[in-house]
Amino acid sequence: MASVDSKSRVVRTVSHATGKTFDQTVLKSDVPVLVDFYADWCGPCKMLAPILEELARETPKAKIVKVDVDRNSKLAGTFRVSSIPTLLVFKDGKVVAQHVGLASKASLKRLLNK
Repeated sequence: MASVDSKSRVVRTVSHATGKTFDQTVLKSDVPVLVDFYADWCGPCKMLAPILEELARETPKAKIVKVDVDRNSKLAGTFRVSSIPTLLVFKDGKVVAQHVGLASKASLKRLLNK
């Protein structure tokens, strides 16, 4: 999701995708997308959430999207997610980078720049 701040800059926030919205939100995106496959009960996923929020605000030329694996197990299976958090970077509808586990904001920025 995106809004515009007082200086007319795009300010993004973390959005959520489901099996029904994934194609449009992620695969057809015109900007890189970092997808966080997570679950509400996952400790490392909870620790990663504020980092993703910061990254979304600081990275207007990319999207940060979360997918709840409990509610979207078929989608998680499609991308062979077996551990969470799993972070995948999509560009032009294809996975170009991935990381499993907790990550720093700096390492996530590097992932997005691959």
